[in-house]
Amino acid sequence: MSSTFPTPTVKIFPGSALTPGVTAAIQTFGDRINLHVHLHFLVTEGGVDTAGVFHKIPRIDDSRLAEIFAREVLAMLVRKELLSPEWAERILSWRHTGFNVHSLVRTKTKPEAERVGKYMIRPVLLLDRLSFLEPEGKVGYRWGRDGAEQETMDYLEFIARVTSHIPDKGQVMVRYYGLYANAHIHGASEADVRGGEAPAVPCFYRGRPDGGRGERGILLSIL
Repeated sequence: MSSTFPTPTVKIFPGSALTPGVTAAIQTFGDRINLHVHLHFLVTEGGVDTAGVFHKIPRIDDSRLAEIFAREVLAMLVRKELLSPEWAERILSWRHTGFNVHSLVRTKTKPEAERVGKYMIRPVLLLDRLSFLEPEGKVGYRWGRDGAEQETMDYLEFIARVTSHIPDKGQVMVRYYGLYANAHIHGASEADVRGGEAPAVPCFYRGRPDGGRGERGILLSIL
């Protein structure tokens, strides 16, 4: 699906001439404000053909997508001379390459799609789960389901964790491709949106439309 990372370009589904709609969000954090780089995609279950007709795809092969994802990322690292071709092939030969795709979440209504979209751009931390443990002089953060677990840390470590997730200036964390791209929405050429040589032009925005501060949380971005 993508030819580069972390700025993927959507062309077509393998073996077809269908252009899907994709919203991609880059996340760098886990539940404990720890480093956990991963991607979330909101993808149409199908795409449009060259005649503009939408075709639904009944099944998505996660294992095949994981293989394609691994090959694309490793190929990019080889091109940038950050990984040798030998090591790339060795990684691909492993039973567990470290790459995984999970596409079991389905949305059937607009509210459900909005819920998934909000999860994709959720803030790095929730303020109501944050506390200052005055006797210990440490910061406490509750995580897990319903905040059942708590981790305590030195305030300097807390600052380091939070600030490590601030993206570089100009780094776009949410991107749109294919049917959701500006090129398609505003009437791009056939090459742009229907799987030609030129990739679909992505439409970007940073943070949230409300200025970057989420409800009961903080969404970090540098504009």
